[in-house]
Parts: sequence; C-alpha cells; structure tokens
Amino acid sequence: ETPFTGRVTGVRTDEVVMPDGSVARRDYQTHPGSVAVLALDDRQRVIVVRQYRHPVRHRLWEIPAGLLDVPGENPLRAAQRELYEEAHCKAEDWRVLADVYTTPGGSDEAVRIYLAREVSEFAGERFSGSEEEADMELAWVPLKELVRRVLAGDLHNNCLVVGVLALQAALTGDGLDALRPADAPWPARPFTA
Repeated sequence: ETPFTGRVTGVRTDEVVMPDGSVARRDYQTHPGSVAVLALDDRQRVIVVRQYRHPVRHRLWEIPAGLLDVPGENPLRAAQRELYEEAHCKAEDWRVLADVYTTPGGSDEAVRIYLAREVSEFAGERFSGSEEEADMELAWVPLKELVRRVLAGDLHNNCLVVGVLALQAALTGDGLDALRPADAPWPARPFTA
C-alpha cells in the first residue's frame, strides 16, 4: 500500500514474511535517492555549505548534495550539477567515496558520495537558489578540522560525516587512486550511462 505520496518522497506499507513465518507490516519512507560531493582542493580543504533543515530545526554544515529526482538519472551528472548549483565549482577528477543507506530502518534512501578533486570555480553564470538554498553559507574548511569536529560531535549531517571519515580512511589507507571510478555500478540505484 502507498498511504502517502508527496512531491519528492512517500510512505509505503509492505507486508513482510518473517523468518518464523509470521507476517509483519512495515511502514517506510520511499525516496528517489541522492548524491553528495566531497570537493577537496590541493590544500586539503573541503567545500561545505550551511543551510536550514526543517525536520531537525537547525542550520547544518553539509557537503553539496541533492536528489536524484529524474528516474534513471546518471548520478555523476547529478553530482556535477549539485557542485555547480551549491558551490559554483566544477571538478576534473571524480571518484566514488562511499555508498550508504541513510536510515535503512525507516527509509529506502540511498546516497552515493563522490570525491571531487582538481576543483575550480565555474566560469559561467551563478545558479540562483531558492527556499533553503537562498541563504546558504559556503566555506572551505581543512579536512583535519572537519575530522576533529565530527569526532567532537559538532557536525551531524550524515553525508558530511561519512564523506569526511571515508576520505580520512582512504588517505591513511590505500590512497585516493584506489577509490572506485565515478561510473562504478550502484546496485541500490541503477543508472544509465
């Protein structure tokens, strides 16, 4: 059943057969999926934006992100669009940093977090945001500072937290060139080339 369908998300009720044979009803939010961009410059700084998020009633520091609101949309193109719209930047080198389900106990939202490098300002016209995007703050913050603030409990956006910690792990592990290519398959949200 689909008791609610909104502009972007909905609510679905499924009857699920459990391992013991009983049947349980589960309600969850349906979501088209999202992309997020951790843009890293050659000085080890990350672009972050701050915007109001009504469900939690706070302005949160985040990395540029947005919905996959066109069915079958290529997530890399969506990520490139979000980097332009929210930070007026472009990047030459793109890798998959992490794929996550944001809240798998209550939503089917899947997010692909990209690492963007060789970042520069976009030469064209600036995107004019509205609603939550109308008064976004933008900052370049050193990666070390973001890691410290995540571990101190000062930053709460899941894409920022996962992205920052995944980047730190990649840097201290096998390196950034070992990350998956930008067009790596994404079974949670299959896409066309």
